Amino acid sequence: MNSEEVIADSVFRNGRVYTVDADFSVASALAIRGDRFVCVGSDENVGRHIGGRTEVVDLQGRTVLPGLINSHLHFLGIGLSLMQLDASFKPKQDILNDVADASRGCMPGEWVKGWGWSQVRWDPAVFPTRQELDSVSPDVPVILYRVCGHAAWVNSRALDLAGVTADTPDPPGGEIIREGRGIPTGVLIDTAMNLVSRLVPDPAEREKVEALLEAQRHLLSFGTTGARDADAGCTLEAVERMKKLYGSGDLKLRIYQMCSPGETTEHFYRVPGQERIGLFDNRYSIRSVKLMGDGSLGGGSAWLLSDYSDRPGHHGNPRYADDELYGLVKEARRAGFQVNTHAIGDAAVRQALDAYERVLSEMPDPDHRYCIEHAEVVAKEDIPRFARLGVVPSVQAIFTSSDWSMAESRLGKGSERLGGVNAFRRFIESGSILPNGTDSPVEPVNPYHSLYAAVTRSDLAGQPPGGWHPDERMTREEALRSHTIWAAYAQFEEDSTGSIEAGKLADLVVIDRDYMNCPEDEIKDIQALRTVLGGETLYVRK
Repeated sequence: MNSEEVIADSVFRNGRVYTVDADFSVASALAIRGDRFVCVGSDENVGRHIGGRTEVVDLQGRTVLPGLINSHLHFLGIGLSLMQLDASFKPKQDILNDVADASRGCMPGEWVKGWGWSQVRWDPAVFPTRQELDSVSPDVPVILYRVCGHAAWVNSRALDLAGVTADTPDPPGGEIIREGRGIPTGVLIDTAMNLVSRLVPDPAEREKVEALLEAQRHLLSFGTTGARDADAGCTLEAVERMKKLYGSGDLKLRIYQMCSPGETTEHFYRVPGQERIGLFDNRYSIRSVKLMGDGSLGGGSAWLLSDYSDRPGHHGNPRYADDELYGLVKEARRAGFQVNTHAIGDAAVRQALDAYERVLSEMPDPDHRYCIEHAEVVAKEDIPRFARLGVVPSVQAIFTSSDWSMAESRLGKGSERLGGVNAFRRFIESGSILPNGTDSPVEPVNPYHSLYAAVTRSDLAGQPPGGWHPDERMTREEALRSHTIWAAYAQFEEDSTGSIEAGKLADLVVIDRDYMNCPEDEIKDIQALRTVLGGETLYVRK
């Protein structure tokens, strides 16, 4: 049976379909059979695939995009954050009020847990203190994670339970923020968070399952059909949980799993032949290792080549010595794993590039697709190295929207270093492919906020006017590619997903306005109307 004789299960017609193929073709209709597109083109051509049982969807002129791919998020973290105290975008006093309410409802042994605070949104923009939490929760331990996930705000009860005092040394790769006589202020940076977080009761298994399914519902409601899960704490237990949920049919989202060094990667390194790619009808792959090169710019722990402008003498917190990172990359190369290294500061980026180059010179791989996750602050001379080495800068355009004023504080307003912050245009012109993600729950999962930020380099309020370093903006086409075909490339899946083409997996989203032609400031307001994954409608807006 040739393609023209295939009777489709469903046909979408009378629309505007941005295929995101090599030519960025625009079609009006598409046909799906099983989990694949079988025809993409005009209403007339696609109409030949309509049979007596074909579902025909009249798009009524609406726009269709390929199913969106989020190139960097924390899948379980999204679900758990939706189940915890929400401190995102809130004034400090509102957060303290919420902590007081939560504390009153705690049973003995429970903690108040939350996510999303950011001191850069407060006036004054300074770190909070344990005393502030003590005033509303003196007896119940509290841990609230900063929006970046690289700092935690805790109360005195939590510090006491952990035995953290003025005499406690900073752990490697972390810092205990201190006041006079070395007394902890209640803010813990990067690995110092573990001093307290190790005591927090782990969510029950049912809570983790509920969190994963809630995260899936949330992502599908925006038209996101696939993601690279950058959970650095991915354990074998977590992998088996995911497999169980895929096996039962409860999980359907396409997840490309990054694993952390240690037990998980050692297991897969030891058994290299076991099936781990394209599992469950191309919905789950375990193909990469996630390394942590530094912290965050907002938390003051991104590793910089030069001092922080607002903290002279401080360069941030590197996680690895050069030889240590080289050894981890080489171990992954031997096992045939892609390497994805979190590196936000220019020193961490350079260290990762150096390690990649050293390993690949010893053990060449023409299609390694090693990634640097975030690549937020990059020395201008290092930008061309990405394309030359075949290293992929996995960016988060939404950071431009949320971090531009903070970046000026950390790096110096007018500083030459700012030209290498989220340098999308420089990367593209040097030959790099830019997959794009939201780092959720660090930022909201809404991909249209990300597309808006990539195109405007402004925040949701339109600040700064004209965009921050506007010469680094992406075009609308580039931004859409960054959340579709370029994102698929970063996970070796560009031949099966990332665009609407015959033979590819039938993932798409119908949206409420024309992304390519609507006013620029409306991109952030786009709503998903229907999400289709593998030919199955999984979300319809009510």
